[in-house]
Amino acid sequence: MIVSAVIMIVLILLQVRGAGLGAGLGGGGEVNTVRRGTDKTIFNLTIFFAISFALSILLELILG
Repeated sequence: MIVSAVIMIVLILLQVRGAGLGAGLGGGGEVNTVRRGTDKTIFNLTIFFAISFALSILLELILG
């Protein structure tokens, strides 16, 4: 569980676009809707590790 959490944090930090505080608050004028190349791969890996992290938490709760 810890490993998937750390990997997920790293992948999320790699996805930073328009890296300013204004962009995070909606001030960025750019809208990028198409993911290509490594950006798409990192996005898909983030989804995979998010699902595996959620499943590991559920298994831990069920199995105790």
